[in-house]
Amino acid sequence: MEILILAGIVILFFMILFTFIPVGLWVSAIAAGVKVSLVSLVAMRLRRVPPHRIILPLIKADKAGIPVKQDQLEAHFLAGGNVDRVVDALIAADKARINLPFDRAVAIDLAGRDVLDAVRVSVNPRVIQTPQRGSRSQRRHPAHRHRPCHGAGQPRALSRGGRRRDHHRPRRRGDRLLDRFF
Repeated sequence: MEILILAGIVILFFMILFTFIPVGLWVSAIAAGVKVSLVSLVAMRLRRVPPHRIILPLIKADKAGIPVKQDQLEAHFLAGGNVDRVVDALIAADKARINLPFDRAVAIDLAGRDVLDAVRVSVNPRVIQTPQRGSRSQRRHPAHRHRPCHGAGQPRALSRGGRRRDHHRPRRRGDRLLDRFF
């Protein structure tokens, strides 16, 4: 009877140990060559940091040859950053031979921008299609085609874009929006 109670206590102890300490994650880190102690995994749990969110990117960074410390990744996670995206961006920047320090990648991520997308854009710039500018006759409003354009004696003013605009024409609501494109 005493043996059954002792065996139950031992099984209960190991169940609590395996649920509180991620032993499988510790074994995979040791097998990958990353030095992680069981005490640091318990400390992560006490700080409410999911250990897999730190250890898996740490293993990935170590295998890629990126010098990152566990404390840096934990601090970035606690600040609200995406640790996995930062490590992926550091690896992508290293492969593209872009000098991206860890602190700068963290700053980009904490600013709310996707740091991995920023690295990809710097490697392969995006081409943005803009509307083409037409000739001067196409830029005039169709309702004013019957009038002579800036004839003798008509008031003219130079607008922001270098075009001339009639003073007597009332400004319409969409004019400022169109000034950006024409």
